[in-house]
Amino acid sequence: MSKRIAQVEIIVYKIKNNQPLFLLLKRIESRGEFWQPITGGANDDETLEDAAKRELMEETQIKNYLNFINKVHYFEFDIEIHGRIKEYVFAVEVNKKTEVVLSDEHEEKKWCDFEEALRLLKYENNRESFRKVFKIINK
Repeated sequence: MSKRIAQVEIIVYKIKNNQPLFLLLKRIESRGEFWQPITGGANDDETLEDAAKRELMEETQIKNYLNFINKVHYFEFDIEIHGRIKEYVFAVEVNKKTEVVLSDEHEEKKWCDFEEALRLLKYENNRESFRKVFKIINK
């Protein structure tokens, strides 16, 4: 098994009625039962972009997208199990008809406008990532 070198966060959005809607996933009870974007570890045998695309596929079954935005944001945080984690944020625009199929890590999905997404997210680092994506897609 290859070791974790970093974590990726993928913010999925679609444009409906000229407004972005963001995909949030609710983690299952044993994983904290909170709303978040797609996240996951990158391994030493893959690029961060490849890790983001793999996590997108594993957690939602999304294979096709309209736009893949690299290097949206970066932050670090500490967790007991792994120590200092570096998290790299990507954004993915999907077609408004895209189907989302959840993995067993999540129990619910929800498309939210920007304000609702900020209210539902548990961590400030995630909220800051969403603010940066929102700014990029509204240029």
